[in-house]
Amino acid sequence: MGRADGRTAVYSVDRVQVYDKAGFPDKEVYGPTGRPELRVITCGGLFSRRTGYTSNVVVFAHLTATR
Repeated sequence: MGRADGRTAVYSVDRVQVYDKAGFPDKEVYGPTGRPELRVITCGGLFSRRTGYTSNVVVFAHLTATR
């Protein structure tokens, strides 16, 4: 990921979680943290043409370096 200062941010993955859409933990995923962190959110679980995916996959990562 390029930065305004020309350096590259390097993130390390802490964990990957799958959450049912009905029980998605908004505060855990979108809430404040004490360090620079990144969340990657995508669809997961079973798929239905009528209702879409049943879950979300969330990757939790934190900034480990800038180069």
